[in-house]
Amino acid sequence: MTIPSGTRLGPYEITAQAGAGGMGEVYKARDTRLDRTVAIKILPAELATNTSLRLRFEREAKTISQLNHPNICTLYDVGETRLEEARDERREASEESEAGVPLASHLAPLVSYLVMEYLEGETLGDRLAKGPLPIGEALRIGVQVADALDRAHRQGVIHRDLKPGNVMLTKSGAKLLDFGLARTLADAGGGRGRIDVSLQEGATEHRPQHPLTQEGTILGTFQYMAPEQLEGSEADARTDIFAFGCLLYEMATGHRAFEGKTRTSLIAAIVTGQPRPLSELQPSSPPALEHVIARCLEKEPDDRWQSVHDVASELRWISETGSATGVAAPVVPTRRRRERFAWAAVTLAVLLAIAIGSVAFLRRPEPSRVIRFEINPPPETAFFPFDELGMAISPDGRSIALATISRDGKQRLFLRAIDAIDAAALPETTGAAYPFWSPDGRFIAFFADGKLKKVARDGGPPLVIADAASGRGGVWGTDGTILFAPNIYSGIHRVSANGGTSEAITQLDPATDVSHRWPHLLPDGKHFVFLLRSQRDGGRQPGRLMLASLDGKEQRPLLENASNAIYAGGHLFFGRDGSLMAQRFDLRGLEMLGDPVTVVPMKLSYWEPKNLISFSVSDKGLLVYLPTRSVSEELRILDRSGRQADRIGTQGNFDAGSAFSPDGKRVVFSRGEDQRQNDVWFYDRERKRVSRMTFEPGEYWSLSWTPDGSTLYFTSQPKGVPQIYRRSLTVAGGTELVFENNVWKWMGGFAPDGKHFMVSEQSPDGGMDLWLHRTDSDERTLFLKTPSNEIDARFSPDGKWVAYTSDETGVPEVYVRHIANPADQWQVSSGGGMVARWRADGRELFYITPDGTVMAVTVQTGDRFEPSEPVRLFDIEARGEIFRPSLHDVSPGGDLFLVLTPGKGTTVPAIQALSDWRSAVEPDARGR
Repeated sequence: MTIPSGTRLGPYEITAQAGAGGMGEVYKARDTRLDRTVAIKILPAELATNTSLRLRFEREAKTISQLNHPNICTLYDVGETRLEEARDERREASEESEAGVPLASHLAPLVSYLVMEYLEGETLGDRLAKGPLPIGEALRIGVQVADALDRAHRQGVIHRDLKPGNVMLTKSGAKLLDFGLARTLADAGGGRGRIDVSLQEGATEHRPQHPLTQEGTILGTFQYMAPEQLEGSEADARTDIFAFGCLLYEMATGHRAFEGKTRTSLIAAIVTGQPRPLSELQPSSPPALEHVIARCLEKEPDDRWQSVHDVASELRWISETGSATGVAAPVVPTRRRRERFAWAAVTLAVLLAIAIGSVAFLRRPEPSRVIRFEINPPPETAFFPFDELGMAISPDGRSIALATISRDGKQRLFLRAIDAIDAAALPETTGAAYPFWSPDGRFIAFFADGKLKKVARDGGPPLVIADAASGRGGVWGTDGTILFAPNIYSGIHRVSANGGTSEAITQLDPATDVSHRWPHLLPDGKHFVFLLRSQRDGGRQPGRLMLASLDGKEQRPLLENASNAIYAGGHLFFGRDGSLMAQRFDLRGLEMLGDPVTVVPMKLSYWEPKNLISFSVSDKGLLVYLPTRSVSEELRILDRSGRQADRIGTQGNFDAGSAFSPDGKRVVFSRGEDQRQNDVWFYDRERKRVSRMTFEPGEYWSLSWTPDGSTLYFTSQPKGVPQIYRRSLTVAGGTELVFENNVWKWMGGFAPDGKHFMVSEQSPDGGMDLWLHRTDSDERTLFLKTPSNEIDARFSPDGKWVAYTSDETGVPEVYVRHIANPADQWQVSSGGGMVARWRADGRELFYITPDGTVMAVTVQTGDRFEPSEPVRLFDIEARGEIFRPSLHDVSPGGDLFLVLTPGKGTTVPAIQALSDWRSAVEPDARGR
């Protein structure tokens, strides 16, 4: 039964048939929930009633779900549904029997299916049809397949059907497929095997209808079966090693290890014969490779390699030492021979020691080479374009976990080996920030979706450890304890790495403390440092680095004016005013020694509101850091076709926002040299003149006019936490504080009557909520609170509707709600949207997609909200690595758009790496 394109299996829409095998058909499909391409493997409907096949299908799902490895095909989902047939068949099925009951035989068939990652490439079988592989490529693929098998074996899973057709070659490496014939060791019980005789992929299965545990049955594909499989004996991991030897042989020579004209002759060749020598078919092959393959193909399991891990190690050694690698002679030494060898070794060692001593006496040691290199972001991603999302070096110093953001606005984790060129995405880490490693390097912890999670470095689904509404850093101790900051207003908490309810181990002083964050354990495992954000005497204070003990008995200041800190090699590394510093630290006395030194001669990417500087350092000597980006932008006015209608000529950083006046004749904007210092300016469109409103240094953003154009409201933070201010544009006077509290907030838009305005506020649980404020009093009302972030709320011109941006689906989208009944909600954008703006007559709503396309939606408002399908207007020029929205505002008539375009000074930062930080911190350490 072939399933036509367009058929839905639950949330999956079939798009094409990808292949077929003895255990089912494979289709390419689209996951409509996550908008990704997947592969769906289906148990044919006509076999669904076969109990043994059905059990085998279910076992495949359970088996694959246990295996998480970059070289094993990932299982996403498993499902069961009734498949709707063609329209005429449904009409026929609706005909009733004589008793007036629909005919049961015409019910839609029940279909079971697996949903796996869709792999683009070719099978190893297809590749081998073109001839043997180069030895180097064969070794590389062999190592990857062996690593995958090793992971399966360690989890008690035997593949039992390893063959070229079950290995997919993709751009990211080999992927092991189809564990449909696998069996967990836990399921071994008393059974010795199963029946499944097939000479090739797609052949009909011949198997009596017996239970799966029947003794003396055969399972696999003949050409790659081990002798014990053909005899119906118990199979174990060494059975896979035999098949792996067949695979290696075929990759190196282009010929199968065992062949026969009939089934009987093939079985005889496997049980009693030997393959042609590798050197005869492939003279350039390393002798050591022939030795590895020969031992894989031993007839007795006890004579083979006993673990595929050992095979992988041998293949790596052959690959590293080159094609000339030979094989040692058989080791059958006599005692006298061993004694002669031992004396020779001692003599050689003495001579070698004398030679080395002489050289050391005559030559001073050469300084170690310090290597500097760059780590660029993966394609279509950037490192921390707005605030820092974190990076972390693995405990062995060989890998780095990177939090990135893509053009579609999604944050995710990548894993990059230091000696590799490309980074690999860790699946299911959308929204990830602030990664940190387990001490053994097997797991990476991170914050996402209001949780603290962990994911195996080899891949697999993340596991939730604890609640963390807006996590701000963590560290994983050797005893399995994790210290972390669960939200922006909390103390430091402790939780088991296995999960559970966390407990606070530091307490905030409500009079002065704002937050405790960025914990880092010291080597004694009893003390840690963390960053304290405070607000004293009504003004903003720099971060203070604190020392504390896990038992809660000690907590004292360690450093003033500091950011996040990491201990490595006798030093404490920390940030100060955007510079990376290092200072010696005494682990016995738990105190700083000497004076701090600047580690690198450049400013690092530093987001002051978080007291976070972007770096990671390892005891092994590796240092990675992200320099500050240089941003120079131009604010332009474009028409509906994307052509320039006007240009505000000054360059600078316009990230803080801009807005048309209610009559469209002026533009207010915030411009500065960086994010922390800017001023408010006006642009008169008729006179083409720029004038300045503020002269005191500060931070001003989210600018909003009152409906009559007489007053400007904005967000600023002269005293730490940002507050709402206003300034009259018609009456002389200064800036007036409108509203303040101890949480972060952003100004929104005004109601048409000018008596209310919206503010987005960050709640203690981490989400951004929408509050409705009055302009003539301190009265305010909570308009919308969800677990997600709701920002940038704008009233419709009739005052009945509010458009805003929310990330409740995992990506930002534009929504509209009724002001009097917030439960009435409509999603306007699809595939991402933000910066919603109304036309003055309320008949059109505009927004921008994450990739920079300006969209328009025709709407009808009143008692009902009726939007049309979004229509593309134009694309905004890319802004380098900064993937935030480039649209700021729309004119009252809906014909002009305030957008940002890159200036001449915009640079794209890459992570900088230093192989030995001691050369920068301790110049005399070069020769050590």
